Amino acid sequence: MVALVTGASGGIGAAIAKRLAADGYTVAVHYCRGAEKAGRLAEEIGGYAVQADLSDFREIDRMIGEVEDALGAVDLLVCNAGISLTGLYQDISDADAMQLFAVNVGGVMHTTKKVLPMMLRRHSGTILTIASIWGEVGAACEVHYSASKAAVIGFTKALAKEVGLSGIRVNCISPGAIETPMNALHSEETMAALAEETPLGVIGKPEDIADAVSFLASERAKFITGQVLSVNGGFGI
Repeated sequence: MVALVTGASGGIGAAIAKRLAADGYTVAVHYCRGAEKAGRLAEEIGGYAVQADLSDFREIDRMIGEVEDALGAVDLLVCNAGISLTGLYQDISDADAMQLFAVNVGGVMHTTKKVLPMMLRRHSGTILTIASIWGEVGAACEVHYSASKAAVIGFTKALAKEVGLSGIRVNCISPGAIETPMNALHSEETMAALAEETPLGVIGKPEDIADAVSFLASERAKFITGQVLSVNGGFGI
């Protein structure tokens, strides 16, 4: 079995790649700039490192071709890669906003589009997207990021309806506050406040998201599609 995990060079992506390798997948470890980290991870788990800028559809096309040539058809796609923007809505430049949507939405949709043909031919496959609690409830000063993740949720539900009869399952995992390099940019006070707002009282670990991916990719979830699994410690109830 072959899995492609985008944004797998660190944080949540690396935890997902390690878990899927433990589950028996040969993992294509996608990265954009973290070549050294991705290479070490691929070597550690017996996977294959592959580079692409997901804002560029031509690079996605090349990446999928490279993965299929090296490993074979993708059985599981995990669209994990994403970027964030923090600041007042009116202060975010149009260029930065469009770059965020190009990666967070365009990258997810086009990567999926390039993987789907082989899944449709085989009448099997699993696609998992990674959204965010902010895509469900919104966040001040992260308006563009919230909107992009809401788009990922809508894409997941619509595609699940379209490809279900072809034996392909499409689900979304929506993390809450997780210990990641992206969240490391926040102050200790901000992270403490997020933990306080979380009913379980703690910040999640990347492994919590990896466990959810492992479940939704498995036969235990064979009758689950078009769903959003919120892994957030109760945040947003």
